[in-house]
Amino acid sequence: MDRRKFIQTGIAGVAGLSLAGPALANVRCLLSADTTVDKVKLGDTGLTVSRIAMGTGTHGWNYESDQTRLGLDNFVKLAHHAYDRGIRFFDMADTYGSQPFVGKAIKELPRENLTLMTKMWTYDEGDEKREPVQKTLDRFRKETGSEYLDILLLHCMVKGDWNETRKFYMDGLSKAKQDGIVKAVGISCHNWDAMAQAVENPWVDVLLARINPFQTLMDGTPEDVSKLLAKAQQNGKGVLGMKIFGEGKNVSDEERERSIHFALTQGHIHAMTLGMASIAQMDDAVERVMRLAKG
Repeated sequence: MDRRKFIQTGIAGVAGLSLAGPALANVRCLLSADTTVDKVKLGDTGLTVSRIAMGTGTHGWNYESDQTRLGLDNFVKLAHHAYDRGIRFFDMADTYGSQPFVGKAIKELPRENLTLMTKMWTYDEGDEKREPVQKTLDRFRKETGSEYLDILLLHCMVKGDWNETRKFYMDGLSKAKQDGIVKAVGISCHNWDAMAQAVENPWVDVLLARINPFQTLMDGTPEDVSKLLAKAQQNGKGVLGMKIFGEGKNVSDEERERSIHFALTQGHIHAMTLGMASIAQMDDAVERVMRLAKG
């Protein structure tokens, strides 16, 4: 069977051409079914995670994203394909509306093999608007169908004083960590000062940062961000990279190759979250990451 026919037949056999979508024509290589994503230690958190997390928030807002817009059945197919390829790490957020989707997808998967990370929105309008952290976490656990969450992040920190303005949430999450409801806590960074604070703050176990070689939607130059994340690793933080392809702005074949290579060799991250919305995109990402990681 020639290579092109093998790619098309393989993807169609997994989930059907409708889910693979137009990206099918751009796929260069489909790995054999026994090639899977490896696992890495996430700093000093005590967690071991797959090197790739399945992102569920591409263009995510108002409780939907590119991934949830696939519909529940196609989302479940994509998540199960991720699991089969060794992606056991799911990156969610309340504002993406993806927690119930992941909950449905993992219902028949062994929980002990999974890493569930989600994010809590904290931009309330005053103390009277704040829902108790415990109540929010109870809802998250119900939506995901899991008694505990591996990683819980404060979502989209855009100022360096988040450690002061978010103390209500930090205290609640610290209590949840003590109670075993969450295993690790931290923030997703959308600002240089916020990221710099996370690198030094002892409360932070994990930080999620934007990193790519094109400075697309980033919080500093690639070189500066890389140096700061190197310091985070030295401080024992678990470092996760996002916006690896600039949220879809750097997706040519050459740009994808360069982005993955940069993240693996210069990004100073332990793992990366990729917002894949098709079987074809997922297989392409697995091929690139594992080939470059082994190189």
